[in-house]
Amino acid sequence: MTSLARNKERIFVYGTLRKDSKNRMYRILSRDADFVGERTFIGKLYNIGEYPGAVHSSDPDEVVKGEVYALRNPNSVLRVLDEYEGCGPGDPSSTEFRREKVNISLENGENINAWIYIYNRSIDGLKVIPSGDYTQFIELKQ
Repeated sequence: MTSLARNKERIFVYGTLRKDSKNRMYRILSRDADFVGERTFIGKLYNIGEYPGAVHSSDPDEVVKGEVYALRNPNSVLRVLDEYEGCGPGDPSSTEFRREKVNISLENGENINAWIYIYNRSIDGLKVIPSGDYTQFIELKQ
């Protein structure tokens, strides 16, 4: 990882914000962030319908695959992404997602802290995406 990326706020994205998702919101990351690389988060990924939701896991074999970006202007980017994820300041307290900092595993075994949107509702009745990879899941659905 470059020192440029090391000194910035980072975000881990695993669903509709990934570059291969073809979502319009990815443009914000492509314009205002530097791609650091593909990484993993210890968690489980669920299919919520049109998008996924990640939750924490205590099992290190359960991982969510995604991408890390170093944010060039964290305040403005996170404000827009919070609105997109429905957890901005004007949203109700019981939001579907919440943004928090978590440990993300790098390829070299190092861990970094990065923002992530964690699913904030019950997972009862939701189907697990066994691969932990939303883009792979989407390709299989098509």
